[in-house]
Amino acid sequence: MSIRSTFAGFETSVAGMLAERKRMEVISLNIANANTVGPDGPYVRKSVIFKEVLGAKLAEARAGQGGEIGRGVAVQGVIEDTRSEHPKIYQPEHPFADEEGFVRQPNVNIMYEMVDMQAAKTAYAANMAVLRNFRAMTKEAIDNLRSN
Repeated sequence: MSIRSTFAGFETSVAGMLAERKRMEVISLNIANANTVGPDGPYVRKSVIFKEVLGAKLAEARAGQGGEIGRGVAVQGVIEDTRSEHPKIYQPEHPFADEEGFVRQPNVNIMYEMVDMQAAKTAYAANMAVLRNFRAMTKEAIDNLRSN
């Protein structure tokens, strides 16, 4: 067993924590701009796209010859939500109102963002718990080696 495979769980948890941190940053950006309207239009909600990060020996693992299955998750990118409608409010005095007096608002739903933030927080905490358990198990293994 190599050192790299020994720490694979550690690397997977760290990758998950980094990805969830980016997700929380994007959610915070959405919440901060929930009322932002500018000359180029309203703020457009953003979301994070994750991708699976596979280990180098995935084919061996699938063939039952050992190998490393994966390295967790990474951020593939941040995309804009172009599917959701931008609500309109009637404010003819607003400097960015259209000819009919309506102002297009950002497509950010604060309740949805808060639920998404809670999910990201839970995933981050789960990865942190894995790291704590890994550290405790490693410490116990080292203590056992020392006592023998």
